[in-house]
Amino acid sequence: MAHDSDLPCDGDGVCMACKVKPSENESLICKTCATPWHVSCLSTPPDSMGDAVNWECPDCSMPPAAVVVPVKQNAVATSSSEGRGDLIAAIRVIESDSTLTEQEKAQKRQDLMSGSSKDEDVAVEGANQDKDVLNILDGSLNCSMCMQLPERPVTTPCGHNFCLKCFQKWVGQRKSTCANCRTPIPAKMASQPRINSALVIAIRMARMMRSGASSGSSKVSHFVHNQNRPDKAFTTERAKKTGKANACSGKIFVTIPGDHFGPITAENDPERNVGVMVGETWEDRFECRQWGAHFPHVAGIAGQSDYGAQSVALSGGYEDDEDHGEWFLYTGSGGRDLSGNKRTNKLQSFDQKFEKLNEALRVSCLKGYPVRVVRSHKEKRSSYAPDKGVRYDGVYRIEKCWRKPGKQGFKVCRYLFVRCDNDPAPWTSDEQGDRPRALPSIKELKGATDMTERKGSPAWDYDEEKSCWMWKKAPPPSRKPVQCENEDGTKVRPVRPKRLTMSVKQRLLKEFTCHLCQEVMNNPLTTPCAHNFCKACLDGAFAGQSFTRQRTCEGRRTLRAQKNIMKCPSCPTDISDFLQNPQINRELMNVIESLKRQIEEENAALSADVDDGSLDGNEILAETDKSMEDDEEGAQPVNETEAKQTNKRKRSGSIDNASSPKKSIDKSDAVHNLEEVDPAHT
Repeated sequence: MAHDSDLPCDGDGVCMACKVKPSENESLICKTCATPWHVSCLSTPPDSMGDAVNWECPDCSMPPAAVVVPVKQNAVATSSSEGRGDLIAAIRVIESDSTLTEQEKAQKRQDLMSGSSKDEDVAVEGANQDKDVLNILDGSLNCSMCMQLPERPVTTPCGHNFCLKCFQKWVGQRKSTCANCRTPIPAKMASQPRINSALVIAIRMARMMRSGASSGSSKVSHFVHNQNRPDKAFTTERAKKTGKANACSGKIFVTIPGDHFGPITAENDPERNVGVMVGETWEDRFECRQWGAHFPHVAGIAGQSDYGAQSVALSGGYEDDEDHGEWFLYTGSGGRDLSGNKRTNKLQSFDQKFEKLNEALRVSCLKGYPVRVVRSHKEKRSSYAPDKGVRYDGVYRIEKCWRKPGKQGFKVCRYLFVRCDNDPAPWTSDEQGDRPRALPSIKELKGATDMTERKGSPAWDYDEEKSCWMWKKAPPPSRKPVQCENEDGTKVRPVRPKRLTMSVKQRLLKEFTCHLCQEVMNNPLTTPCAHNFCKACLDGAFAGQSFTRQRTCEGRRTLRAQKNIMKCPSCPTDISDFLQNPQINRELMNVIESLKRQIEEENAALSADVDDGSLDGNEILAETDKSMEDDEEGAQPVNETEAKQTNKRKRSGSIDNASSPKKSIDKSDAVHNLEEVDPAHT
C-alpha cells in the first residue's frame, strides 16, 4: 500500500492517515523520536521483526536536504543538515541516558523538539536572587501534608505550617494531633484555625518579586493632577444614599505640604491670596481638608510621633474634654477596643499611652510648635463650638501634658492648649489677637502622672518689639516634597542608587517582626491565634504571673484553684495553655537565619566594593527619598527612623486586622490605620 506521505499517530494514539486507533501489534515505535506509527499506513514497513527493533520513522530517516527542523535554536544554523544532525544526536543522547526514567526522557524530548530547553550556562543574576528567596521559603515553610508553599497558612503551636484546607481536612478526620510531630492541637484552634498573616505577606512578597523580575516591566502609577480635581469632593454612586464622599477627590486649594506647622498664610493661597482666616467655616471635614486646616477627614489628630502634631479637631468624643475658649483640656486618642465592628465604641477598655498620635502632641509640647485647631458642631457641651459645620479657630500651643485616671476609670493622656494667634478669636469682639497670658489653674494636676512640661524656649513665641506671634526658631523642614508630574500624567519619582535600594531579602526580613519589640524575631513563637513574638518578649509580657490562683473563704474551706486568664498581647485570645510549654517555631527561625546570613554576605560584598574603590562613597551617602504616595499630602518618611515608625504603625493594626481595607481613603501620615482613627475625635 503506497502513500504520497507518511503520517504518525497523534497524542491519543489515532493514526493521522486512516483515522483508526491501531492495536499494540499494529503499532511501531521509532527508536529515535519514540513516535508511534501505524504499520499498515507506512509506505515502507520493516521487512522483519528484527528490523522493527532498530526501525527509524520516515522523518528521522529522511535525506538531510528535505528535513525542516522545528527547533528554536540560540544560534543560526549553518545548514539544515547540521541542525538535523544536532537534533538527532541530542535525542539519542537522551535515549541512552540510563539514569532517566521513561517519563523524564519524554519530557526532555518534548522540550528539545519545542525549543523550550533552557541554557543552564546563561542565568540572570537578579532573577536568580529572587528565585533563591522563594527557594528559602519553599524549602522551610512548606505544608507538611501537600509539601507545597501553604495557601492560607495555618501554624500550629508546635511550629509546623499547613494549608488551611489541608488542616481542616486533617482535623475533619477527627485527628487531634499535629500531622508532623503528633503534638496535641488545642481544641479551639482545631475548630477555629487562624491564618498566619505574617507568612501570607512573606509568601506573597516573594512571589511578586519573582514575577516582577521575570516580566521586566515596572509598574507605572497614574494619578489625577490637583488642578484637574473637582472643587468639591464628589460623592460616589455607591455612597449617595449615605451621603459619603471621596475625601481625596477634592482639589487642595493651598500649597502647603501635609506636615505644615502654624497658620496658613497668603503666600500659600494662590486662589484668594489671603490665606486661611480665623473664623472661616466649612460644611464638613472634607472641605476643611481641602483648605489644609486639618487634613485627616476622620482622625482628630494630624501628626507623626517623631515629628510633631500639626492640627487637632474638637468634636466632643471624650467626656473628659474641657473647652474654655482661649484654653482647653484635650484628651488623647486610644484606649478603646475598635476591633471588628466596634468602630463607634465609646467605652474605654485600657489605659492610653504616650505613643503614636499622643506622642506627636507631646513632641509639639516640648518643641513649642503651633497647632492649628478646628472646632466641629458635634461638640455639644462647649459654648465655643459652631452651630453647624467646622470652623478654624487659629493656632494654639501645648503648654503641658500628663496622664490621669479618666471618668471611665482608665488613664487618659491630657493636654493643656493655650491660644496664641495674631487674629482675634471668632467668639470675641476684640480687634487684635492674643497676648501672652498666665497659665490657668488645673485642679487635676494634683493626681497627674507622667507630667511633661517644656523647659526651653518655644519655637513659636510672642515678639514684644513687633507685638505679634512669630517663629522664634526656624520651623521644622517639611519631609513631604512637592510632587512633580510628567506630561503624560505620571509622577516623577526620585532616582535612588541601586545599591541603596532595599533588597528583596531585606524587605522579606522586615515582615518577620515581633509584635511587641517591633524587631526581627529572635527564637520566634507562634501563638494559637496566629500572632508571632520573640520568646523573650512574650515571656517578659507575662513575667511574675502564675497560671493559677488560690481562692479562700474567710472561716471556710479553701476553694479550688482558679485558672488565670492570660490574653495574647495582640488579641483577646487566652494563651495560658500555650505559655505553659511554648515551642519555638523552628521552620520560621530557619528562614530568618537564612535571610540574615545572605544579607550579611551581600553587605560584606558591598563593603569590599567600597574598599576596592569600585563604588564611590558619595553614592552611598546620597539621599534616597521615598517614593511619593498618590495623594499630595501622603509622602512617606525619608529616613530610617521615620520608616521604622511607619512600619510599627502599620503592623500595630493592619496585619492583625484582616477586615481592614487595602487602601485608606486619606493617605495622610496622621491616619495610620483604622484602629488608630479614634471616633471620639471625628
